[in-house]
Amino acid sequence: MKMKVKNSLYLLLLLLSSFCYGQIGEYNYKQEISGITDQWHKITIQNTAFKDLKNNLSDIRIFGIKANKDTIEVPYILKLASEEHNNQEIAFHKINEAHSSEGYFFTFEIPSSETINQINLDFLQANFDWKINLQASMNNQDWFTILEDFRILSIENKQTNYQFSKLIFPDSKYRYYRVFIPSKKKPILNSASISLSKTKKATYINFDVKSTQYKENQQNKISIIDVTLNESVAVSHLKIKVQDTFDYYRPITIKYLVDSIKTEKKWIYNYQNLSHSTLSSLEENKFNFNSTITNKIRIIINNFDNEPLTINTVYIRGYTHNLIARFTEDADYYLVYGNTKSSSPQYDISKFSNNIPTELKGLILLNRIPIEKTEASKTAPLFENKLWLWVIMGLIIFTLGWFSLKMISKKQ
Repeated sequence: MKMKVKNSLYLLLLLLSSFCYGQIGEYNYKQEISGITDQWHKITIQNTAFKDLKNNLSDIRIFGIKANKDTIEVPYILKLASEEHNNQEIAFHKINEAHSSEGYFFTFEIPSSETINQINLDFLQANFDWKINLQASMNNQDWFTILEDFRILSIENKQTNYQFSKLIFPDSKYRYYRVFIPSKKKPILNSASISLSKTKKATYINFDVKSTQYKENQQNKISIIDVTLNESVAVSHLKIKVQDTFDYYRPITIKYLVDSIKTEKKWIYNYQNLSHSTLSSLEENKFNFNSTITNKIRIIINNFDNEPLTINTVYIRGYTHNLIARFTEDADYYLVYGNTKSSSPQYDISKFSNNIPTELKGLILLNRIPIEKTEASKTAPLFENKLWLWVIMGLIIFTLGWFSLKMISKKQ
């Protein structure tokens, strides 16, 4: 009698285990993982995989097959090699505000010995265009030039609201800084901030462009640039190189292709917004946005009443996507993906990321292999149907209860 109870409990646990853990056969592709020597490793997702992944990358799994054919799942954290910004505000005093026949001076003092590389100026004026000089001194007497003819600009009207008034320069360590603005009209400085900005550069992958098409819509006064890539990849960065040397500042919208439908007459393309920004002669025209899987980018430039810009090149890049994974058992491991029904996994290691080593050895992914779908996997097995599962669980519970009552009655 006790043996029957034990067998029933074992069967119940086996059913629950089969229900809870995903199997390799539920995914479309696999790549064998080679080079595992430590507990923690890094796996870089290859570009060829993105076209078969969900946009939120929730259908990635790492499975291991042990010698006894048991399947284990490896926990991982997805990390994008994006920029890391650290902006440290530096305390200062505005000690002087003066003017001469040539313009106006604003002097700042930093009491402590601090390194800086940015001064952000906020003026009351809504519209200005100044080429300023920035000087520095240790004693407020001997001055050295840091920036010369550095342009700051503000434009506010019905069409646009744009301001560029941040002074950016190499790391500098002085006690006094003086900003000179060549203006006959007094600039009213609302506020200023001084900081040391540090940026850890991103690791990008450059994507090959298959074709670039330029269109001018004179009626709506916009330029449309369609950039098609060789394949669907995870895009997160775009740079526009403008040939024109005159000043410009144009609002732009960056979109990505979600899907397309072919009708009897033509293809209909469905785009969604990635970013809204400004194309300006004062900046590098680099744009970052959330990593998105697509093979086509559309850029819309609002020209208003200006002549269209001449675009030389559009560069598209994406962050490197790494899986930080923990391996604890001997097994043959595979990266599997391609499952539209899967949801994001929940692993304990995401709560203890500080305990993960910073230096990790990268693993090698072998050739991608389609996972064969047997007839049994195409037709859902009995235990994958939730209704059958609950029926069987109910029968097991009933059986256990019946045996328990019978044993109690015999003791009495």
